[in-house]
Amino acid sequence: MKDNKFLTLGIETSCDETAISVVADGREVLSNIISSQIDIFKNYGGVVPEIASRHHLENINGVLDAALKEADVTMDDIDLIGVTMGPGLVGALLMGVSTAKAVAYASGKPIVGVHHLNGHISANYIQHPELEPPFMALITSGGHTEIVQVDDYDKLTVLGGTRDDAVGECYDKVARVLGLGYPGGPKIDRIAKEGNPEAVHFKRVFLEKDSLDFSFSGLKTAVLNYLNSEKQAGREINRADVAASFQQAVMDVIVKKAMDACEIRNEKKLVLAGGVAANSKLRAMLDEECAKRKIALYYPAPVLCTDNGAMIACAAYYKYMKQGPDGLDMDAYPFLEL
Repeated sequence: MKDNKFLTLGIETSCDETAISVVADGREVLSNIISSQIDIFKNYGGVVPEIASRHHLENINGVLDAALKEADVTMDDIDLIGVTMGPGLVGALLMGVSTAKAVAYASGKPIVGVHHLNGHISANYIQHPELEPPFMALITSGGHTEIVQVDDYDKLTVLGGTRDDAVGECYDKVARVLGLGYPGGPKIDRIAKEGNPEAVHFKRVFLEKDSLDFSFSGLKTAVLNYLNSEKQAGREINRADVAASFQQAVMDVIVKKAMDACEIRNEKKLVLAGGVAANSKLRAMLDEECAKRKIALYYPAPVLCTDNGAMIACAAYYKYMKQGPDGLDMDAYPFLEL
């Protein structure tokens, strides 16, 4: 406690960002330190789990010190430690969980394990102080594409999810075959602005009637088949047109499913979360469709879309207030369900 504010230390290491933050009263960010490994994995075309774990081990103590220093606090001031316990890469998760448990044991502070996706949703509480449940949430990231009904801070129900590739994963794979490099999301979003989204028709996969699930593996294969057929025919490939057409096909499905979910549940608030929440096309399309339906749309600033400790601290704060602390026997769960 400092200045009569409840301080939460949030630790996030589910993938390739070593991120630690100090948040006051669940929503006021005092520090948000992120050590990214993107430059390392550009050479690999994606995250290598073992390498990611090693870099977390090398970076985490320095990131912790930097987060406390930027917030101008010490561990004595911290009231709660929150940490991502899943889902994610098991080795990476263990680095964060082990650090959180060690710090909690040494300092005598309570600890709370947080679901990574609840963290992404919670980034919106930081960005929008007026936001309260209930609402509908659309999570789009490298590992997840889900539609979630949020009835309370700790009451979340998954209404639909991906049956194969997550949207961010699909972006990375298409960017790779287009020769754009890693990470694919921002690169495709950028080049797509120069292309014609109607140049190539890729099938939109909506699955069964009224289904809120997603499937993107077929779209990824369709892009690959198109590129191969064009090369075999000796025709020049316009990468911007392909990127724009691919992105349009993805967003047509995502936006329709999100609108369907709001209609089915009669929900007038939609929250966007996850790394792909920074996509300019997705934001523009949702802005337009939500305005038509008088649905209030919320999304976080780009720095809160990527993996970060602030969102974990926020989620931990509300979980602690609702359920109390977890024990030091908590573990990492790479396939943790929401």
